[in-house]
Amino acid sequence: MCSHGLWAVMFLHFNYWDELLDMQDVMGTDLKWAATLVARHLLAAADRYALQRLRTICESQLCEGISINTVATNYALAEQHHCFQLKSAYLKFISLPENLKAVMETDGFDYLKEGCPCLLSELLEYVVRLSEHSLASLGHGKELYVDGCDVMGDE
Repeated sequence: MCSHGLWAVMFLHFNYWDELLDMQDVMGTDLKWAATLVARHLLAAADRYALQRLRTICESQLCEGISINTVATNYALAEQHHCFQLKSAYLKFISLPENLKAVMETDGFDYLKEGCPCLLSELLEYVVRLSEHSLASLGHGKELYVDGCDVMGDE
């Protein structure tokens, strides 16, 4: 079953039964990427039709399935659908030093650069605040001391 048909079936099932079908039951396997894709579509539908319970379920699934390859595009999706807690989780994930470089190499990050410059600015501001907080907690404050050799090169 293609992802479009899958999310439509899951959306209808939710509307009739107030629960989501299990991805493993529907697809015969537990594919993380498929669950993320379906949750993205269902979140958009939940936002459009003001289905708060479905929205909450989708946000939870997306939060559990954060990955390097999907976090940047899902960050834009969270902004589009006003999912502030989800956005916060994505910011925290992206800003981890071990994740930031890898995220910057994804197509999703390219999408942020080209299509969502405000979100990219927000991300950079968040990373800077974390860096400042880390320096302050180490007792360094914002001041950086260098000697003449550091500024002018080795003399």
